[in-house]
Amino acid sequence: MKRVSVDIGGTFTDCFVVWNDHYIQTKALTTKHNLALGFNEALDMACEEIGVKRTELLSSVDSVRYATTLGTNALIQLKGPKLGLLVTPGFKSIVPIGRGRSYGEGHSIDYQRNLPNAHRPTPLVPIEMIRTVRERIDYAGQVLMPLDEQDVRHQIRDLLDSGAEAIVVGLTNSVVNPVHELAIQRIFLEDYPEHMLGAVPMLLGHQVAGRKGEYIRTNSTIMDAFLHKVMYYGMSALELNLRASGYTKPMLVVHNSGGMAQLNSTDALQTVHSGPVSGVSAAEHLAKQAKLGNVVATDMGGTSYDIGIVVDGGEKFYDFMPVIEHRLVTVPMMHLVTLGSGGGSVASYDQMYKTVKCGPESAGSDPGPASYDRGGMKATVTDADLLLGYLDPENYANGHIKLNPKRAKQAIEDQLCDELDVDLIEACKLMKSTVDADMANGVATELRAFGYEPEDFTLLTYGGNGPLHACGIANKLGIDKILAPPFASVFSAAGAGNLNQMHIHEMSTYTVLFHSGTKTMLTDYAKFNGMVEALERRGRDDLLRQGMRPEDIKYRLELDMRYGNQRVQTTVTTEMTRMENLSDVAALIAQFHRSYGDRFGEGSQSPAAGVRINTVRVCSYVELESVQFQDIRPGLKTAPVPTPVGSRKCHFVGYKGAQDTAIYNNSALQHGTQITGPAVVTTPHTTYLVEPGWHMEVAAQGAVWFMRDASK
Repeated sequence: MKRVSVDIGGTFTDCFVVWNDHYIQTKALTTKHNLALGFNEALDMACEEIGVKRTELLSSVDSVRYATTLGTNALIQLKGPKLGLLVTPGFKSIVPIGRGRSYGEGHSIDYQRNLPNAHRPTPLVPIEMIRTVRERIDYAGQVLMPLDEQDVRHQIRDLLDSGAEAIVVGLTNSVVNPVHELAIQRIFLEDYPEHMLGAVPMLLGHQVAGRKGEYIRTNSTIMDAFLHKVMYYGMSALELNLRASGYTKPMLVVHNSGGMAQLNSTDALQTVHSGPVSGVSAAEHLAKQAKLGNVVATDMGGTSYDIGIVVDGGEKFYDFMPVIEHRLVTVPMMHLVTLGSGGGSVASYDQMYKTVKCGPESAGSDPGPASYDRGGMKATVTDADLLLGYLDPENYANGHIKLNPKRAKQAIEDQLCDELDVDLIEACKLMKSTVDADMANGVATELRAFGYEPEDFTLLTYGGNGPLHACGIANKLGIDKILAPPFASVFSAAGAGNLNQMHIHEMSTYTVLFHSGTKTMLTDYAKFNGMVEALERRGRDDLLRQGMRPEDIKYRLELDMRYGNQRVQTTVTTEMTRMENLSDVAALIAQFHRSYGDRFGEGSQSPAAGVRINTVRVCSYVELESVQFQDIRPGLKTAPVPTPVGSRKCHFVGYKGAQDTAIYNNSALQHGTQITGPAVVTTPHTTYLVEPGWHMEVAAQGAVWFMRDASK
C-alpha cells in the first residue's frame, strides 16, 4: 500500500505517508495564505526520508487524502461571499430570529444565563438579502399554492442586483416534496446559465439536509453556501498543486461523518472539523485492533484540544444537529468537543479571579508563540513549556523552528509576572497547571455527560503537544494510565489514511410503527421500503460516480425513533433493510425497546404511548485497505535501559525548585524500553514528558504508555 494523508491544522500541517511497509510522519507550519506550500514542505520531508522525488512518490500512491480546518477558519473570520436567500412567504425572519437559544449555541451555561449581555452571532445572510417567493407545500407534501414563476424571476433578479454572490433556497416542507425548489433552480439556470461570465451558484435546502425543520435546514444550507467559495478555491489550489507534481488520481477529502469522498462529491459543510474527526476514527480503529476497551481520544495541537469518545462494542456517537461556530446545523458529524487549549494558546491575566487564563485565543503559526521569534509578542503555553525546561530550543519541530527563550521570558514577565506578583517560573507553572486543568475538566465533563467515569477509560493522547501534557492532565483527572498511540504527533493524519469512502443520506419521516390510539401496527411497508431504497440509491450513485464497483458497496440502516410525542430520540442501527411483515415491525420495536432501556434504565420505556420513526438514515460505504496496528499492550517485551543523552533542570507543578531531569532522544523509543520520571524524551515530531511519580513503557510501533508509580 502506498498512500499520503494530510491533516491541515491551524498551526501545523501533519503528513503521514505509507510506502509499502514503511510509515513516515512529518510536520510543517501551516501556510494559511497558500495551503499547498505547507503541504509541499511536509511531503518533501517524507520524500527525503524515503529517498524519492515528490513527483515519483505522487505518481505511485493510490490516493491523497486531506483533512482540513479551512472551513472552520473561514467561519471564525467570517470571510465568505455575500449571500441571498429565498424562502416561503411568512418565513422571512425565521433565520434572523433563530431559535430561542440561538444567542447561546455553543457557549457555556454561564454565558447562556447572562441574558442582559446576550447577542446572536453575526448573520451570514442579513435580513435585507432575504426574499420570499409565492408558493406553499403542506407537511404531507401536497401543493397548497403553486409556484409563481414570474415572482421567482423578479426576486432572483433583485438579489443579484443587490450583490448576491450565491443564492440559497430554503422553502418550507421541501424535504417532503422538493418540486418547488427544483423549479426555482430550473428557472434560475434558464435565465442565468452556469457558462455565463460571473455566474453564481444556487444551493437547494433539501439537497444539503434531509431533515424537517426549515430553520435548521436553511441554516445548514446558508453555511454550506458561505463556505463554498473559500473551500472551492482552497481545495482547488491543493488539487492543482498535486497535478503539477505528477498526481493524476482524484483528490479525496475527509468528511466530518468519519468517511471521505472525492472533491466533486463533497459539500463544504461536510469538511468542517474533518481533522479532529480523523483522529477519533483512528482511535476507534486502534481500540478495536488492540482491544483497548473504552477509550477517550484527546488531540492537543497548537490551537485546540479535541475530545472524542470510543466505547467498547462499536457504538458510535454522532451529532445530527451539531453546533458549528455557534450556529445550529443539521449534518451527520462524529461527536467531539473542541476546547481552545493548545500549545499556542495565549495566556492572559484574569482580573476577576486574580489568576491566569489560557486560551481560547491562539497565536497560531503566524506569528506564533513569542519563542518562535517571528514577531509574536503574546505569552503562550509553548513559551511556558520552554522555560520550565521541557522543550529543547535547538530541536523543536525536528530543528525547523529554533526557539528563543529570551523572547518567551520577556513576554511572560511583561504580561503576567507583575499582575500575578510571582516570579517567572511560578508564572510558567501556573500557566501549565491552568491549561492542564482546563483540558482535564473538559474530558471529565464530556464523559460524565454520557454517563461514564474517567477511570473506566484509557486516556489516548496525541497531537504535537499531547504527550507533553499527558501526565499533567491525568494528575488532574486522577487516572493512572495513558496511551500515546503510534505516530502520536500525526495521529489524525494517520486516521485520514484509514477511512472508507462513505456517504450518509437521511430523510425526515412520520412513520408510526405502533399507534397508541387505534392499537394498530404499521402495514404500509412499501412506503418505508421506498424511503430506504431512495437513500440507498443516492449513496450508490455517489460511490459509482467516484469509480467504486457496485458489488463493493455496503449499506447501514439507522433509524431515529421515539415513544409517542417524546422529544428524546434514540438511534437504532438495524441489520434489517426492508420490512416485509408484522414480525419485522415487532422485531424493530423490540430492538428500540432494548436500546432505550440500556440508555435510560430498564423500566423507563413507554410503548403504550406509541412508537414512531422520525428519521431514516442510510450510510453507504466501501471498505478500503487500512494501516494495521500491532499489539501495543505494555509489558510484552523488555529492552536494555537506555542511556540519557544529557540532563537539565526542569520545573514541575507541585514540586519546589528545579529537578534534575534525564534527557533522551528518539533512540530511546525501542520496544520494551522503560524510563522512570522525571524524564524528557525529545523526538523529531513531539516531546514525551514523564513527570515525577510516573514511568513510561514503550510498546510496538512506538506506542508509549505512561503509568503512575504504584507508590504514588
